[in-house]
Amino acid sequence: MPATLKLSEYLFARLKQLGIDSIHGVPGDYNLNLLDFVEPAGLHWVGNANELNAGYAADGYARIKGIGALITTFGVGELSAINAIAGAYAERAAVVHIVGTPPRESQDSRLLIHHTFNDGEYRRFAQMHQHVTVAQANLRDPRTAPAQIDSVLQQCLLHSRPVYIEVPVDLVAAPVSAEQLKTKISIPNVEPNAYQESVISKVIDKIYEAKQPIILVDGETRALGIVDDVEKFVSHTKWPTWSSGFGKGLIDETLPNFHGIYRGNFDDPKTQRFFNDSDLVLCFGPHFSTTNSFASSSIPKTQTAILFTDTEIRINTQVFRDIPARYAVSRLSLKLDSSRIASYTTYPDLPRDQSDNFTSVSSDGPIKQDRLWRILSTILRPGDIVLGETGTAGYGCREMPLPRHTRLFTPVTWLSIGYMLGAAQGAALAQRELISSSNYHGITNARTILFIGDGSFQMTVQELGTIIHNNLDVVLFLINNDGYTIERCIHGLKAGYNDVAAWRYLQAPSFFGASEDTYTASVRTWGDLEKVLGSGELDRTKGLKMVEIFMDREDVPKGPLSYLLQLQTAGQ
Repeated sequence: MPATLKLSEYLFARLKQLGIDSIHGVPGDYNLNLLDFVEPAGLHWVGNANELNAGYAADGYARIKGIGALITTFGVGELSAINAIAGAYAERAAVVHIVGTPPRESQDSRLLIHHTFNDGEYRRFAQMHQHVTVAQANLRDPRTAPAQIDSVLQQCLLHSRPVYIEVPVDLVAAPVSAEQLKTKISIPNVEPNAYQESVISKVIDKIYEAKQPIILVDGETRALGIVDDVEKFVSHTKWPTWSSGFGKGLIDETLPNFHGIYRGNFDDPKTQRFFNDSDLVLCFGPHFSTTNSFASSSIPKTQTAILFTDTEIRINTQVFRDIPARYAVSRLSLKLDSSRIASYTTYPDLPRDQSDNFTSVSSDGPIKQDRLWRILSTILRPGDIVLGETGTAGYGCREMPLPRHTRLFTPVTWLSIGYMLGAAQGAALAQRELISSSNYHGITNARTILFIGDGSFQMTVQELGTIIHNNLDVVLFLINNDGYTIERCIHGLKAGYNDVAAWRYLQAPSFFGASEDTYTASVRTWGDLEKVLGSGELDRTKGLKMVEIFMDREDVPKGPLSYLLQLQTAGQ
């Protein structure tokens, strides 16, 4: 390794060390020099249709590979992406947002240039990003730049949230010391102490006392880096286990004690009673937004819950700080005496998610949400990534039983419609890279499957071109229900503002550059769908496949949307 590198080379070498193999983004005049160094560093430049989509894609990539990155230009570019960065912050995706900024001389002299407010103030955009990133670095001095980069990247890993790095044009090729590259960036180890051990002992005592313990796996389990440990705990205890929508797909759903998503007030009465009667709920990685917790109805009762968060354990109303989740869960598993925990010798009769088939429907009948998602689940295979866009698709996907090592993206908190198309591009790319590196659970043939409504599709449709350009294996099911059905459920059931323009959706692949033999299909009846799913076309070819499913504009999956729809109908 040479003693010095150019600053951009140092930055990209660090990203490679962290497992990033592709960078998303859009070229702009203040990042062009920086982009010259991307491919020489061994990184794949994706090149998205716009910065917002690039942010969505970097988020999706990060949720599969652990960390992602995008590059935008100063001002107009970074503000186009900031909505996606905010979503990554809210839902804990580790995204490195690199911004090419004007030369230091221009900034220091307050030169009136483009992509500014023409008032000489250059710090506004960075100040905006302080609210949606966990750490920021404004690189100004080659001597301190490597340390700044390393510190910010460590914070990105530690918190699994976005960070922000400004690279002035005149520093891109500045020589910096390469010495720090010899030490990899990692999350600091925990130094055990008596206090931490005493809290773990409190948790274990609660476990030993419990007569009807259960487990709830929420989505921040991924961000906390405890997925494997939690899955081992679920498998070892054999206690009844549920997830949230955010947590679904993180642990093996084929385990006999896994019962799908706990839906609170919208769940089966038998499940609700068993959950509410439990005297201990171990909740890993809680993320209690109203969307993720079925209007707060699936949140465990405080008096029976033990929550494992970033650096805290919450036992009933007590909060014990400075106990990182990775340390807590590993120590819990190590110290627990399995002979002293509750055992369900007669396992309770609790529902599990089940697939469906076409024997229960009429072949010439219209497709309905109450059966669709369980039937569609039959095409899933280990290693697939499934994305359900905000809307009926996002709620319908929650009903699907998932094979092992299958990941699911559902609406959680941010709910920026159109996110899932960009995220599918990033996730599919990350999936392919992991398969190529033989680091994908031994799976060599997996797809990314996107379910998206017509309204959401129109938001970010340009990213279809990026999927096609990169020859990614994406199966896209477009739910054509004539507009924003989820908004109709909330308000304006018949209102024109919930309509969208009628597009010829299946012509989109051709328009965005797909080959003439790209598989597309239109589905209106159960018989149509059965032919498509049974044809083998969704497995046979690589690249993009697209199926348009026509559905009634007021048909929704059972649960919160059907409840809201009933209220709308009653209020007419």
